[in-house]
Amino acid sequence: MGDILKELMSVEQSCADAFNQAKVQDILAYFSDEISGFSSTSHQRFNGKSDLEKTFYYYLSEAEKVTFELSEPRAIDLGDMAILDFYWVVTLITGEKKSEINGRGSHVYQRTNGEWKIIYEHFSRAH
Repeated sequence: MGDILKELMSVEQSCADAFNQAKVQDILAYFSDEISGFSSTSHQRFNGKSDLEKTFYYYLSEAEKVTFELSEPRAIDLGDMAILDFYWVVTLITGEKKSEINGRGSHVYQRTNGEWKIIYEHFSRAH
């Protein structure tokens, strides 16, 4: 795994860990204040952290336990910018009922003062 992929996956794993613990405010710390993009939960573009926050709460409200995992990440290093694309699965568990939502995603990162922040997100459900 290349250096840029390791750096970005460290951020992504921290986001996933926070999501899996329902710590939405911790997740939002990894995103730029100017974050925008498309969520798998709505057709409309979101703008800013408050819109993104609604996406996290949407999934977390759908079941007693919700987990997020990503796989097959690929990074493109553009200096102080980078792109990470990946496949994802959200697992919803309520009692004995378990369902999975599969999709694909991409994050555009910007490095400011040595710290990577996600500035753009695109998530879509797999067909």
